[in-house]
Amino acid sequence: MDNKKDMSFLGHIGELRGHLVRSIIAIIIAAFVVGFNINWIMDHIFFGPTRNDFPTFRIVNHFSRMILGEDSIHLPKEFPVRVQRLYQQFNVMMAVSIFGGMVAAFPYIVWELWRFIGPALHPKERKNSIYIINSVWMLFMTGVLCGYFLILPFAVNFGVIFKISDIIVPLYDLSDYTTLFLQVVLGMGIIFLFPILIYFLTSIGILTPQFMKTYRRHAIVLIMVVAAIITPADVLSMIMAALPLLVLYEFSIMMCTVTYKKAQKNNGNLPVVQK
Repeated sequence: MDNKKDMSFLGHIGELRGHLVRSIIAIIIAAFVVGFNINWIMDHIFFGPTRNDFPTFRIVNHFSRMILGEDSIHLPKEFPVRVQRLYQQFNVMMAVSIFGGMVAAFPYIVWELWRFIGPALHPKERKNSIYIINSVWMLFMTGVLCGYFLILPFAVNFGVIFKISDIIVPLYDLSDYTTLFLQVVLGMGIIFLFPILIYFLTSIGILTPQFMKTYRRHAIVLIMVVAAIITPADVLSMIMAALPLLVLYEFSIMMCTVTYKKAQKNNGNLPVVQK
């Protein structure tokens, strides 16, 4: 451990390069696994939110039958997808494979990050960092699942049922659906890392719980803007995206309060939080 602490700058760069190379290799291996199973993944996972038997739709229709006596979501039996360019299917396969590889390898990537910074930490910091590192990949996975099961189905439902004329025959573009899929799922995964950012900003004294409480209204407006960016134009999917983000913000306030009190106890140079 002492040798790693006394390592030169170039030594640290070489060490970081090794961790990055192993992380890239993990992504490539996971992407190859996804690529070899691309037919099953496209049919059951990628296009899953376009079918009536998707778990989210079944749950919504179950409660709808209990309250209204009928299903509230009726998707067409077929989801016609068109391909306009010669290599469009290949490009989509590569995008889905790389994205799937990144998601599958993300816990390992975070572990490689912890292996890089862990030896430079004190024993107490190293113990606390284990919880932070685990929180990173768990929050990211939670955001991905939230985007896939909570937001994407309602965005697809709105796009399918919205009609301005019965003469128009729907024919959906493969690249457009891929963009929507990655935008919602990956966007939610990244946004769910917000509490980690709050933790570090609070630990170094930049952010305080009072600041987050004072500007809660501004944060709500910003959350609605972010929800509108990562979702299509419909109000329902935007609300479904904003709700977990609002809960995440309230959770970040509680975590900021706990982190701030610990930081204030360790070094008394932080300002006292006003209640």
